[in-house]
Amino acid sequence: MTDAEQPRSGAQAVDRAIQVLNCFEGDDPELSVSELAHRAGLPVSTTYRLAQALVRGRLLEQDPATDRYRIGHGLASLARPALSRLGIDAAAPHLYALAAGIKITVSLSVADDRDAVTVFQARPPVYFCPNQLPQARQPLRSSAVGQALLAFAPVFEGIERRPTPLVDLDRVRRTGFAMEIIEREDPVRSVAVPVLGPDKQVWGALGVQARSARLNEELVRGIVPAMRQIAGRIGPLFQSTAALTDAPAELYSR
Repeated sequence: MTDAEQPRSGAQAVDRAIQVLNCFEGDDPELSVSELAHRAGLPVSTTYRLAQALVRGRLLEQDPATDRYRIGHGLASLARPALSRLGIDAAAPHLYALAAGIKITVSLSVADDRDAVTVFQARPPVYFCPNQLPQARQPLRSSAVGQALLAFAPVFEGIERRPTPLVDLDRVRRTGFAMEIIEREDPVRSVAVPVLGPDKQVWGALGVQARSARLNEELVRGIVPAMRQIAGRIGPLFQSTAALTDAPAELYSR
């Protein structure tokens, strides 16, 4: 192998290691090597070598009883400076206070391409249930947090608006919040409000969800003012604005 080939080989290994780490984005906290290989689209032998290297680097951990892999403490440590720089550390006490007050988990999401990605969750000390946890990624077009992000993005003003069955951004802008019914055997209602950064541009969205039987329209009317109040408090704490200005135009207009 020539010297010119070495950087490409090294870069390929890094790319594949990132593929393995990205397999943990979702609701599965632990994965076997075969599951990792399937999700990453890599041979099992290659995946095993990469996973073991990530374990040595403390980015992954391996359960000695099951041999399954999970995110390691080293990766959490690396994320701490980014969370602090973005302002999430400073916002956390406000989010926990809101969760305790309304007795529902509060999630903070930001835009990533066509999705809204959950970056922080504050669970209440009581009345918690799994229905309150959103998916790690939710479509911008059809989720409550995504609608809150899209409706208040500055690019919205310059996009031709066409009727769509998925989202009514005018209504979201008019009422100040977005709402979605997640169809399940026991339906779940999701509500979200925008978070404006120090530059007054949309940075993220605060979202809550719970069984529709509990989070009915009366309760929604009761908690939305508290959500908007906290969104107003934490907005100035964030250091950068969510990059929605580069979102594909069809997200807003198709």
